[in-house]
Amino acid sequence: MSPQRIICSKCGDLLYTGLELETPSEIIQRNGGYCPKCGKKLGFTIETLKIGPQTAPPTQ
Repeated sequence: MSPQRIICSKCGDLLYTGLELETPSEIIQRNGGYCPKCGKKLGFTIETLKIGPQTAPPTQ
């Protein structure tokens, strides 16, 4: 299991999964500011952050 998963809020594409914790800003920068699948402009605000236990293995 990976302790961190970052997904696109529009299409659900997996932008990052891994054992190393990375900030949303690092993931946004790595992807050029846009989701590679749907093209949504990526952003990060504390109000939209969701943290929870992973209850099932990732499907992607």
